[in-house]
Amino acid sequence: MKCVLPLLAALTLTAPGLHAWDYAGHRIVNQLALAGLPAEFPAFVHAPEAAERIAFLSGEPDRWRSVPDLPLRQSGNLDHYLDLEQLAAAGMKPDALSPLRLEFAAQFAAARLAHPEQFPSFDPAKDTDHTREWPGFLPWAIAESYARLKSAFAYLKAFEENGTPAEVANARADVIYYMGVMGHYVGDGAQPLHTTIHNNGWEGDNPHGYTTWKGFHAWIDGGFIARAGINYPALANRARPARWLAGPPVPDQRDPLFDSVMKYLVAQHARVEPLYQLDLAHKIGANTTDLTEGRAFIEEQLLRGGEMLASVWVTAWRNAPVDVYLRAQLLKRKADAAAVAP
Repeated sequence: MKCVLPLLAALTLTAPGLHAWDYAGHRIVNQLALAGLPAEFPAFVHAPEAAERIAFLSGEPDRWRSVPDLPLRQSGNLDHYLDLEQLAAAGMKPDALSPLRLEFAAQFAAARLAHPEQFPSFDPAKDTDHTREWPGFLPWAIAESYARLKSAFAYLKAFEENGTPAEVANARADVIYYMGVMGHYVGDGAQPLHTTIHNNGWEGDNPHGYTTWKGFHAWIDGGFIARAGINYPALANRARPARWLAGPPVPDQRDPLFDSVMKYLVAQHARVEPLYQLDLAHKIGANTTDLTEGRAFIEEQLLRGGEMLASVWVTAWRNAPVDVYLRAQLLKRKADAAAVAP
């Protein structure tokens, strides 16, 4: 353990923003989601090479954060979290947020300007990626990823009806890509520290004496998982079945998928203080000797992430209609080919 603590501290100081779960944890979430899919879900995602690709892509959004390009660093960091306390400071309720990213951003910016006393000041010189004014955009990243996957299923269905084998293969590759990358954001949501201002040690008033250690986030993400030997094979038979979260949006009504995502994040936020309490009781910290309760907590969060991810995948698949425009174009192509055939 003596060599682990300095390493975690160094990672905390040098990492470009906070991560949720190390790569191993994100792989577990994607693998649990695959295990929770219903039998009628498209079978091609379970082919060994597809399943491995989906697991590998769970780390993709964190890889994007390692580049120096400011536009990608800014969006890459903001898409990984939502500080729910900042919503309260802005007078915004989680169940009434706009499902449109830019509409929400405009509303939050107006509230921040109207009530600057509700938001702590920060040193602009340290805001190198220009993110400190924002609470994070994690639910919008999930909802937008869902829409991309739904689109991919829609055109896959059209290609499976009237496309070539190469077109079907390419469309399936797109589905695999969107499934894998989306898993990262849903997995982020399962890490309670990605829903709170107390994301890396307790901030502000601290009457209970919770840890303020700046290595706490990194420890929960990966240090404890490695120490406790948490892995997918040990959790595979506990994977939870996917649920159909909601039907397609109804015009002029709230997006039911976005609301499901917000409920998921609020439920994980309720686990923030219990996580700090575990650390206070020396049951999940870096010097923990009895790993039982800490292991149970982290495994539960990984299982929740896998269940939610599988549910978003299933909802995208069931809600995706056949792409009617593409279907018409493919039918026209087939008719044109038949007309000129000898």
